[in-house]
Amino acid sequence: MVLETNRLCLRRMTLADRPALCAMLQDAEVMYAYAHAFDDAEADEWIARQLGRYEKYGFGLWAVLLKENGALIGQCGITMQDIGTEEVPEVGYLLRKDCWHRGYATEAAAACRDYAFDILGFERVWSIIRDNNMPSQRVARRLGMRPCGQMVKHYYGIDMPHILFSVRREERPVCGGEGPSFIK
Repeated sequence: MVLETNRLCLRRMTLADRPALCAMLQDAEVMYAYAHAFDDAEADEWIARQLGRYEKYGFGLWAVLLKENGALIGQCGITMQDIGTEEVPEVGYLLRKDCWHRGYATEAAAACRDYAFDILGFERVWSIIRDNNMPSQRVARRLGMRPCGQMVKHYYGIDMPHILFSVRREERPVCGGEGPSFIK
């Protein structure tokens, strides 16, 4: 386990998570921001990229599990992303569609934001979000992030406009209640 919140546990992905991850990565509705559902090879590359990030950085996207039953419902974490002028830590998230609109993305992403600040020592974290992905933009705003730029990613033969959101350590909102627990 890397960290836990009131309702969620986040841990490193493993190859054993492939079926649950494929259920998300191969769902066109879940992957709408990527403009296509992944095929088997793309899903395998995705998982391999996360495992490689753990080796290179010590962090990446983590599996998100419900505490109540241990079900893998998504992925959330911190990845290093190129924004053209520099490489920055990005908080990213992706959940099964039956878990949308329950606050899980915000809960997991806030814990990852705090992990980036409090454990990894970053002064600023980012989210790079497609301009048409309003639900993810709302999550970023709940994390205290504000738009601070734009970029275009060229992916799958499509120019995809993205909005850069960020928050600095001293700007993060203070919320009531118990924060995440970091497991070393």
